Amino acid sequence: MELFDRAFGELSTLELHDIMALRVDVFVVEQACAYRDLDGRDVEPATRHIWFADEGIVAYLRVLDDGDSRRIGRVVTAPAARGEGRAAELVDHAVASTAGPWVLDAQSHLVDWYAARGFAIDGAEFVEDGIAHTPMRRV
Repeated sequence: MELFDRAFGELSTLELHDIMALRVDVFVVEQACAYRDLDGRDVEPATRHIWFADEGIVAYLRVLDDGDSRRIGRVVTAPAARGEGRAAELVDHAVASTAGPWVLDAQSHLVDWYAARGFAIDGAEFVEDGIAHTPMRRV
């Protein structure tokens, strides 16, 4: 299993395809959430795409520069790779390799999982695209 950490311009077309396929398979199909995944932020110069791959991408997240903080988002793991700790390793890598503070909008059922990574609730729960989310921060 290999960890990759790249800017958008460093992605191959196959890597980009596989990242988008995983995000769509989980967020749009599995979670039945029709939303605009291609939001323009993937291509920003400071955005980092971080993933694990073996025979295909098994876990992924992106890191955005929000100016006064870094934002972790699109954290996703392929169904066959869940429970192996890959998403936790990605979050830990992102936090260790870039200065914070860090923010994210956790799907609310994952608040405890993010809390185990050092994040704390930082606002009221809200619904986005039909899914409850909770803002979290790590300093």
